[in-house]
Parts: sequence; C-alpha cells; structure tokens
Amino acid sequence: METTDYSGKNVAVTGAAGGLGHALCERFAAAGANVALLDVDGEAASAAANRLRASGLMKVIDIQCDVTDPAACNHAMQAVIDAFGGIDVLINNAGIAHRSLLRDTSISVLRRVMEVNFFGAVHCTQAALSSICARRGQIVVISSIAGFSPLFGRTGYSASKHALHGFFDSLRSEVEDDGVDISIICPSFIATGIERAALGGDGGPATLPRNAVGGETSAADMADRIYHAARRRRRLHLPGLLANAAWWISRLAPATFARQMKRRVASNRLPQQSINHIL
Repeated sequence: METTDYSGKNVAVTGAAGGLGHALCERFAAAGANVALLDVDGEAASAAANRLRASGLMKVIDIQCDVTDPAACNHAMQAVIDAFGGIDVLINNAGIAHRSLLRDTSISVLRRVMEVNFFGAVHCTQAALSSICARRGQIVVISSIAGFSPLFGRTGYSASKHALHGFFDSLRSEVEDDGVDISIICPSFIATGIERAALGGDGGPATLPRNAVGGETSAADMADRIYHAARRRRRLHLPGLLANAAWWISRLAPATFARQMKRRVASNRLPQQSINHIL
C-alpha cells in the first residue's frame, strides 16, 4: 500500500499545547514535517513549540487560536500559509468534554461542546481548504468511539462527534477529485487532560467520576497510531481492540451494546439512586 512521506510537509494541529495534540506535533515533526501548533492558550502553545525547537526538529511555529471564532481561524491558517508557503495536512484535534446527564445539563454547555468540537473543526477546515486542495493535501479529524456509538452521560459530546462524521464524510465527496484525503480517527480512552477539564452540567468542573472502560492509551502511543493511519490515508481508523469492538458490536447488536455500555459506565459514575432510576 502506498504511504505518505511527511518529510518537508506542512502540518497544522489544533489543540496542540498538550495531550494528544502535542504528541501529534512531536510525531509529525519527528517524521520531518514543519509543524504549526494552534491552541486557545497562546502561552502554552509557545512553551510547547519551544520544547519542539529544543529537539532540533523541523521548522515549528505557534499561533494563538480560538477555534470557535471563524475570524481567528482564518487569521491562524493564513499565518501558517505565510510562514510555510501552504498547508499540506490539517489535524482537527481541539476538543472539550462534558460529563453529565441531560436532565442536569444546561443548554449552554451543549452549545459550548458543539462550538469547540464541531464548529471549531468546520472553521479551521474552511479556512485551510483552498491551500489543502491546491497541494492535494489531507485532513485528519480526531473523533471518538462516541462518534459512532452512544456514550452514557455524554449527550453533547457524542452529538458533536457524530456531527463530525456527517460533515467530513460529505466533504470527502466534494474534495476527493482534487486529490484531498480525509481520515476520521476514532480512539477510545486516552490519558490526556481533556477529561480533567471536562464540563459539568452547570458549566463548572464535572463532578461525575470518569471510568475509562478498557483502560487508557498514552497520548504518545495514540499519536503514533494516528500517524501511521494518516500515512496510509485511511478513511476511518479505529485504533485498538476496544474501538474495533465498539464499532462492530454497536452495529451488529446495538441494543446489546447500549445495555452493556450503560452497565459498565453508569455503575462507575453515578450514585446508586441514579443507577436504579436508569437501569
């Protein structure tokens, strides 16, 4: 199978200051790519970029960018084009999580999750698309197993990830004749800071404890898996046994999947009275 050589390619990564985003920057830079780190926290992005520069890798720039602001995304992508000459790969990684039952969740929290996870990817993609098409490039979208299956206590998060699949599967049909590939990646649980910063139903910190069913994968290991899937230009990649199992069971036996998921996730997150109400 033909694979992509990222040496000298220009890669822009959103949510790049830490966690999976920074691990992806490290992995693509190690492959010889020029890397642009975009993050809403400009100071953290700068510090992360300095760590990459200290490694003596390829050209690295950092840009403060709030992906929920279309104008900021346009400015950031133009800055990448000005610095590198174009964008070969856009990795839509920026995201936010929440953990709360819908009946306890403010609509503003659901909107916030959609703005970051879905519209953030839309804004950045639209801003970079002309350059990516001109260079016959690639878009990598970080979804989740929540993007194709239900996930208890994550209605807004799951909705935002499902929306990514509909949007980017449709966009693929528009740009594939221009030589542009779109890869949607659906990890399971990753050991990053996104869950520690998860929103609760009132917009404050989440109070429901997190249970990583099947354990957590390190950000570096997941970044390596994503890198190799991107090299092969996979349309859909399910890294790991849990993601593959979730995909097939949710399709072949959706009621069984939902019942087992509720029992395994809800029982580790909720007070007993809430479990009794649901199950």
